[in-house]
Amino acid sequence: MNKIKKGLVITLIVSLMGLLLAACGGNEKAANEGAAPETKKDIKIGVSPGPYGDMITKAIAPYMEKQGYKIEVVQFSDYVQPDQALGSGEIDANLMQHTVYLTKFAADNKLDIGKVISVPTAGMGVYSNSVKNMADIPHGAKVAIAVDASNLARSLRFLKALGLIDLKADVDPTKATVHDVSDNPHNLEFVTMDAAQISRSLDSVAIGLIPGNFAIAAKLDLASALAVEKLTEDYKNVVAVRTPDIDGQLGKDLKAAVESEEFHQAIEDANGIFKAFDKPEWYTAKYGK
Repeated sequence: MNKIKKGLVITLIVSLMGLLLAACGGNEKAANEGAAPETKKDIKIGVSPGPYGDMITKAIAPYMEKQGYKIEVVQFSDYVQPDQALGSGEIDANLMQHTVYLTKFAADNKLDIGKVISVPTAGMGVYSNSVKNMADIPHGAKVAIAVDASNLARSLRFLKALGLIDLKADVDPTKATVHDVSDNPHNLEFVTMDAAQISRSLDSVAIGLIPGNFAIAAKLDLASALAVEKLTEDYKNVVAVRTPDIDGQLGKDLKAAVESEEFHQAIEDANGIFKAFDKPEWYTAKYGK
């Protein structure tokens, strides 16, 4: 074979090898692009003051850890930061709010976050350092209620259920404000403040309506409440994630964790605080209580 022909053959072989390598590389890239992304196993779950950090570590984490997850609980001091951190990707889930608050906050702040599943929840209670019975609430009493919109409306509905006030017939009860009170026979004076501050203000008011998580965070005994609210489903706390994760592996695993036997045993522990919590409908349908 002369040098020219030999050179052409070598060139042809090199070219064919290059094409084959390119094809293999392209197929590998296509396969990688088509593969499902690997589920992140080290996750952060945000909570606000109250018992839900314990609910994560004692009731949710045991199942999740069996699935290979490592969970870090991130404590926030308010109701605002956990949703903002979830929306921005700083945390992967949170457990600190009911559906009404989640829906409104997400819409108001254009956050792509949503509910995975509801959990047993401590109801709002009426607490006092001076009044011993609901019947003893004095005329003109100062009543501390939460200032945030969802818990403000919730407090007013609770007061209505207790027979202390009435609301305008045409008002949306989930959006009621003190201006929507139509009947106030006891001439109650409403004092609005951050929900976390109410427990520290009981010496300056006759009664305070405190959401359950803040009552527990303040070391108040649920049994000492003058009255405890019966929660509707949309006011029971939820595990929330970014919307794409709801039907993704993370959302599925968190839902399975809450529905697991490990979760059930932790909730029903006779020595724990969760046993007295108001259970969501799926829980009572599954366990009969």
